[in-house]
Amino acid sequence: MTRTLLVATPSFREMVFSARSVSRLERLGQLVVLDDPADAGTLMAALPETEVLITSWGATPLTAEVLDHADRLRLIAHSASSVKHFVTDEVFRRGIRITQAGQAMARPVAEVSLAFTLAMLHRIHRFDHALYRGAAWRDAIGAPPQHGIAGSRIGVVGASRTGVEYIAMVVALGADVVVYDPYLTDERAAELGVRRIDLDELLRTSAVVALHAPTLPETHELIGAHELALMPDGSSLVNTARSWLVDSDALLAELQTGRIDAALDVFDEEPLPSDSPLRGLPNVLLTPHRAAGTVECYLEMGEIVASEIERYASGSPLQYELTEAALARMA
Repeated sequence: MTRTLLVATPSFREMVFSARSVSRLERLGQLVVLDDPADAGTLMAALPETEVLITSWGATPLTAEVLDHADRLRLIAHSASSVKHFVTDEVFRRGIRITQAGQAMARPVAEVSLAFTLAMLHRIHRFDHALYRGAAWRDAIGAPPQHGIAGSRIGVVGASRTGVEYIAMVVALGADVVVYDPYLTDERAAELGVRRIDLDELLRTSAVVALHAPTLPETHELIGAHELALMPDGSSLVNTARSWLVDSDALLAELQTGRIDAALDVFDEEPLPSDSPLRGLPNVLLTPHRAAGTVECYLEMGEIVASEIERYASGSPLQYELTEAALARMA
């Protein structure tokens, strides 16, 4: 029987771990729960004899001092996405495996990216800003031309798991979809119903550019002043991935000209400062980093964790295991 330690605040557990998920974990053996992910002392006291550690937001860094108390720890199952803030080299040195539940976020983030895409094409954000400000009806309709998604070229930067979900949606709606991703093969592109093209051509020819690239050293400020200048007048940038991908100063400068539009869920500084110039631009749609914040997404994270631990307990391969090499490449 597996001793599993779940370290998460009561509010996080209620949001992520349904009664069904908890029942699945309890069937595997002893389930111990701690309420404060940041309390290193309590964690160290509970680690002896623990085989599986379930982590959550705000997890304590797993240093050598902490792991010295983990005499039987074999698996860390993170009930969210990024593990960079708490996983150390010491974890891999001791042969402890890691899995995470980030796959649950792919669909809802792709849905928000699609919603942003449609809003950009139909200029919904511009009309909303104008009417909210009290503009006259005749003035409110003075936006760039509107477009439908069918037949419009949509450029996708990054065929990540979220990118693939988004691609399926826009392809189904009849868009002409092109993708820039150095790791995407022609065969896989054909399966997805898209064409591979280089980044400059994608930027020059797309009505909407949707960013879904991972956070890697080579993707830092992938979209800078040069790239933004390639985008046609009236085109739009959609970013539900990470602000890491964009030179934010260059984007602000381009948006302030009114030449292009943008829909953004991620920012260099979060919360977005109340005096941010982005807040006052009529050609920008802003949301507070909530693309993955659906009830269904959070509950699926709990189900993924339970499934991964069941696989571990039965000796089956993990579906979402993170290797040391893969984690090292993440910025």
